[in-house]
Amino acid sequence: MHLSTGRLRRGNRLRQILLGAALLPGLCAFAQQEHSAHASGHEAVSAPAPFVASSAHSFAELMDQAMRVMDQGMRAAPMQGDPDQDFVSMMIPHHQGAVDMAKALLLNGTDPEMRNLALAIITEQQNEIRLMRAWQQRQAERASGSQDGAQVPVQPEGATR
Repeated sequence: MHLSTGRLRRGNRLRQILLGAALLPGLCAFAQQEHSAHASGHEAVSAPAPFVASSAHSFAELMDQAMRVMDQGMRAAPMQGDPDQDFVSMMIPHHQGAVDMAKALLLNGTDPEMRNLALAIITEQQNEIRLMRAWQQRQAERASGSQDGAQVPVQPEGATR
């Protein structure tokens, strides 16, 4: 049984995506190490230019740009020594990187399964970014309330008055 050339190409693309997904944790660990080295030196890291998905660029160029923006965002994330805060600070640009890469795929990809996956990634990652930003806002409000000497009542999730 012979696979058609189209199926081989799709299979190769899927393997490339899966390989990228497998390598991503290692790249994130490297970015974290690099960020820690920069943070300890108190070097200023400028905010990254936003990613712009455009058909004027090849897929490879868009992916490189998305990775650069994500890496810069993760390097610029404020690290405070609080695992929860630091996790969220790093995950927001990481999730945005996934959104940007999915947009690049939507401009260039043709496989319906991968296009659906890209759409799902955009939806889910944007929802998670909103959740993390809302959490950061609540933490900032609690911290400012504590600094003013006021006590902010903490209510369990789902509890009503």
